Amino acid sequence: MDNTGNIDHEKARAEESAAMERVLTATQRVKTAFASLQSQFPPAGSGNPSQFALQTFDAALQELEDAQAAFDELLGDLLDGNR
Repeated sequence: MDNTGNIDHEKARAEESAAMERVLTATQRVKTAFASLQSQFPPAGSGNPSQFALQTFDAALQELEDAQAAFDELLGDLLDGNR
């Protein structure tokens, strides 16, 4: 909000764009981590995924969940007329 209590619309749009970009980036990381994990299963792999691949996939999923929650909060504010 600015000093008159109004939302700075340019700042709000920038925050919304950044939140959407975070979701898109997190989605790409999940896709990449999934492909890496999948390659460790037959026919390409042994079926014994590395701890690193599992942790990377888990972290990517967590970031996507966090990014979606943050975006949902912004969207809720937007729909409620608070942005």
